[in-house]
Amino acid sequence: MLFLRAFIIGISIAAPVGPIGVLCIRRTLANGRAAGFISGLGAASADMVYGAIAAFGLTAVTGLLVDNAFWLRIIGGIFLLYLGIKTFLEKPSDKPAQAAQSGLFSMYTSTFFLTITNPMTILSFAAIFAGTMLGKNTGSPLIMVAGVFAGSATWWLTLSFIVGILRDRLTQSHMAWINRISGAIIIVFGVYALFSGN
Repeated sequence: MLFLRAFIIGISIAAPVGPIGVLCIRRTLANGRAAGFISGLGAASADMVYGAIAAFGLTAVTGLLVDNAFWLRIIGGIFLLYLGIKTFLEKPSDKPAQAAQSGLFSMYTSTFFLTITNPMTILSFAAIFAGTMLGKNTGSPLIMVAGVFAGSATWWLTLSFIVGILRDRLTQSHMAWINRISGAIIIVFGVYALFSGN
């Protein structure tokens, strides 16, 4: 039951459509399911880190992250602007792109970085875990962290699989518009991150 509850928490943290979701959808359409899923795994890994901080009660780390929330938001916002502009200006390939291993690593690290610099993620985990009984056994935090990662990863796998179905039906013109729309949405998220909470 504990794993299942953590699994649901992982899905609930990952599922809301934000800049990571837009990036994963766009990368799935441009580069295939593997690219979308690997991008999602970057976010799932960051969720796992924050889940571990909340589950193990690392209040010093949580306090440090909350104290530096402003700078984390600025760094994340700037990176979102960079990704948004890059996506907006990117021209679709003549052929369906296949992401190289180095490209997959870059996709993984970019979504990990974006998620880890979002102070709202740790606050979300802290709030959810505060109302969740971990049990008395020392294995409970590990089970919860594993459940959070599994739930988040399952969401990204499902999203990339569903979006991948549409990929073969898209023309180069469609992809150009997807790049522009995705880039514009990511830029809006970046601007919001920079100016929210001031």
